[in-house]
Formats: sequence, C-alpha cells, structure tokens
Amino acid sequence: MAHFKYIGRTKQGERVEGVVEASDRAGAVRQIEAMAQIPVSINETTKTAKQDSGPKKRFKFEMGFQQKPKMKMQELLLFSRELSDLVASGMTIGRALHTLSARKDESAVGRIVETLRDEIIQGTAFSDALELYPETFSTLYVNLVRAGEASGNLPTSLEHICVHYERVQEARGKVLAALSYPVIVMLVGGLAVIGLMVFIVPKFASTFADMGATLPGPTLALMAISNFITHYGLVMVALIAGGVYLFKKWIKQGKGQKAWHTAVLRIPIAGAIVTTNAYAHFARTLGTLLHNGVSVLPALGIVQKTVNNVVISEEIGKARERVTDGSSLSGPLAQGKIFPRLLIDMLAVGEETGDLAGSLKHITRRYDSELDRLVQTCTTVLEPLLIVFVAIIIGGIAIALLLPVLTLTDSLHV
Repeated sequence: MAHFKYIGRTKQGERVEGVVEASDRAGAVRQIEAMAQIPVSINETTKTAKQDSGPKKRFKFEMGFQQKPKMKMQELLLFSRELSDLVASGMTIGRALHTLSARKDESAVGRIVETLRDEIIQGTAFSDALELYPETFSTLYVNLVRAGEASGNLPTSLEHICVHYERVQEARGKVLAALSYPVIVMLVGGLAVIGLMVFIVPKFASTFADMGATLPGPTLALMAISNFITHYGLVMVALIAGGVYLFKKWIKQGKGQKAWHTAVLRIPIAGAIVTTNAYAHFARTLGTLLHNGVSVLPALGIVQKTVNNVVISEEIGKARERVTDGSSLSGPLAQGKIFPRLLIDMLAVGEETGDLAGSLKHITRRYDSELDRLVQTCTTVLEPLLIVFVAIIIGGIAIALLLPVLTLTDSLHV
C-alpha cells in the first residue's frame, strides 16, 4: 500500500490537506471523496499523516503561529460520550469519527476529530492516533483504549472511560464547591474592609481633626492603618501579587511542591477533603484499568501519574517497586502509612477473593460517600465561622470610629 498526500476542497469550498493510504491513485481518490472532499492534487509520498503532521505542527507551535489543539475537560467528556454511543450502536471507530467530523466544526475538537479520522482511515490504531494529542488524551485514556483494542471490546472500554471521567469531574466539582465558598466570602469581606479603610475612615479622620478631639487608642490605630493603606496601597498590592506569583512558581516543582502538598494534607477539613478525593481517585482509576485488562504494575504506573498530590503519588511509586519484588498490593501500600487502614483491609480482602477490581469499586463508593460528607461538613461549619469573622472585623472598625463620637457626646453632657 502506498501513501498519497493530497490537497482538496470541502463542499463549502474550504481548503483541506492530508495523507491517505491506498493501492493506487484511483483508490486514493475514492477515499478522499468518501470523506466528502473534492481532490485538487494528489502526490505519492513516503510519510503517513502522523509522520507528516508532526514536524510541521511543532514548527508552528515554536514559531507561535498555531498551537496544537487541545480539548477542555467538558469537551473531552462530550466527545467520549458521543463516540462511545456511536461505537456501541454498531459503527466502526472510523465511521464513528467520520460521523463526528461531518459537522465541520472549526474548533479544537473538530480539528482533533478530523486528524483522528484520517489516521484511522490510513490503518493507524485508534490508541496510537490518540497519542498525537497527549495534552488532551491522558496516559490513562490511551491505555484504556489500547486494552479495549487488545481484548476486542472497544465499546465497553469507551463506556468505562466515559463513566470514569464523569465521576472524576463530579468529584472535582465537589472539592471546588467546598473550597470556593470560603474564597468568595473572604474576597467580599476583604473588599468591604478595604473600601471602609480607603473611603470612609479618612473622612472621619478629617472630621475629628477639625473638631480637635482627643482620640482613643483603637481609633488612632485605625487611622494609622487607613493612612498606610491609602498612601502605600498600590505598593502593597504589587508586593502581594509578586509574592503570590513566586509562591505559585515555587510550589509547582521540586522541594516546594512536595512541601506544599505535605502542608495541604495537614490542613483541618481541607486536608481531609484532598486526601479523601485522592483515595477515591486512586481506587477508581486502578479499578477501571484492572477491569479493562491492564496488569497491576502498568496500572499502578498510570495511577501514579494521574494523582495530583506528590506525597501520595510518591507512595504509590514506592508501592509499585515493592509489588515488583513479588509482594501483594495491600502490603506495600500499608508500609507507607499514607493510605488509611480501611482501604488497605478492603484491598486485602479483594486479593484474597481474587476480585481486586470489585474491591476497588467498593472502595471508590466508600470514599465518594465520605467526600460528600466532608464537603457538606465543610460548607456547614465554614459558612457561619467566616460570616462571624468578617462581621467582627467590620464591627471593630465601626466601633473604633464611634468611640470618639461617644466620648464627645459624654463631654457635652458634663
């Protein structure tokens, strides 16, 4: 079979190009026309579409003219669900991708789907085609597809991918919901305090100065803070922004990342939410991989890469090394003292019964329920505490401003 590079036009007149595999030029024309495209020029080449697109795309990315398309999480979920439904209905993967690409979507999703379709038409395995876009399709995604291809049960693997990512997205939404409320309350409270210190307190200060009143200590302190914020507020904002930028850069790699992730695990309530979500993610991902025929060692390697906390990820890596030595999975995980005893015991039961994937499913359900409870507790406890905290600060400012007024009123009565 030869490869033919072509330039063509869609029915809407848009220019397209690609590579198809055919026995001769006439076969290439038929393939191009089957994709609802009109061939303009066809030349034989020694490169496949995958080989041909790589250097050109890298050049464009480096020069900054065109970035490699990437799907957002919601787009990936929708694409996976639609593809799963089409394949489950009896379509081949190539025909399903052609159906999705027929929408002529010019977004990143449309371009990725068209490339995948072209690769499948040339005979490339679907899992190999997915590796063209590592920023969209994770190692977990690719390996689940590859396992489905090897077992001849790709529709089931695609369904498992959809269920997995939907549950991951749901868990991530719960964590963000629990952490977003405190951030919003503190942001609104902070803006209110800054507004009082910048606009209200200076007016009271000028009024008190005109009256020649003797101000009590809390009011003097409040005036000093207000004066500092008014004159050096922009410098403070710049310093805080710079500090936040450096801090974020520090926690993204090396010792800083490990120190931050270790500290996060020790934060009351928030640390419990992060660890519970990590345990649920570990069990869900490992269970999905094992259920699809991936062996334990490669599955642990994939799970290690998908866990967002470095401390837990390193512990999974250490457990993987111990499993390589021939021990069970529950034993190595217990040695690290990171994973809870309940999870270890449930894993041990699964190993004893020979149904490790089933035990991981129960573990996932258990920690998903625990995550729901912690999120509910977090919102229930933090809501009144934060409101009281903000109220105390604003009330303290109000009292400091009213103290001189009360003092002057008492002196008038005397």
